Amino acid sequence: MTMDTPSLAWPVRLLRGGLGLAGRLPLPFLHAAGALLGAVLWLLHARPRQVAERNLLLVSTQDEGKTRHALARAALIETGKALAETAKIWGNPPGRALALVQETMGAELLDEALASGRGVIIAAPHLGCWELLNYWLAARTPLAILYRAPRTSTLEPLLRQVRGALPVEQVRAEGSGVRALYRRLAAGGAIGILPDQKPRQGEGVPAPLFGVPASTMVLLPRLAQRTGARVLFAFAERLPRGRGYRIHVLPAPEGLCDADPVIACTALNRGVEACVQRAFTQYQWTYKRWPKDAHPPDAGP
Repeated sequence: MTMDTPSLAWPVRLLRGGLGLAGRLPLPFLHAAGALLGAVLWLLHARPRQVAERNLLLVSTQDEGKTRHALARAALIETGKALAETAKIWGNPPGRALALVQETMGAELLDEALASGRGVIIAAPHLGCWELLNYWLAARTPLAILYRAPRTSTLEPLLRQVRGALPVEQVRAEGSGVRALYRRLAAGGAIGILPDQKPRQGEGVPAPLFGVPASTMVLLPRLAQRTGARVLFAFAERLPRGRGYRIHVLPAPEGLCDADPVIACTALNRGVEACVQRAFTQYQWTYKRWPKDAHPPDAGP
């Protein structure tokens, strides 16, 4: 065990073992079990359902209540699948997980960006199976990913183990980690960032996301501005009936490198929206992305 992947506490070792056992199950079975979990959370009116319904009320004002209700239920079922499929991704060697990728769209954009030597920033929203996307990217190029340490500190070594099975440099979202990202981009390397992570107080600016102002990270646009790196958006779409995944790579919207942080962050959120519209219910609608006092577009206070 290297210093970069410290030993696991015994409860986490049990969790790691459980992931390995569950990872032997077929993906269709895991997705069916996840869908059942999502349905139960829906029937129990659990907190994830409440958050999803509120978020969709904010951003889907053009839809009738019945449609929003159906979207929220489908989103909760996809959330259950996302939890269950973690065993398939983390509980197997990367090669087995990557064998689940059935199709790629836009991979040539990544190849061109890597060949440019300018550095590449992959903006990967909380959409589909982002852990599989990490594997797919790392299999194509050495990668650094920015992450926020989990609230339960004993889980961090587990995350570092499972995400480090391929050449992935994992850097914390703090000063030294950000400097490491600058160095990698300056050397023409690739990094991955979750662009829709809610920034800490004072580290973001309000920018519209689906028409509703949301605190948005300034880090990604600043990295692109100061290094000249190319920005691409990417996600791994979950295919129906456990058939595997489809990788999408999309170009960044214009304006993302603008010196005005509001313009840049607005473009960043447009990139997130473009991804989400391709697999709407697979977005993490259970995440509290907007402030409590947020209002739908054109709604009064």
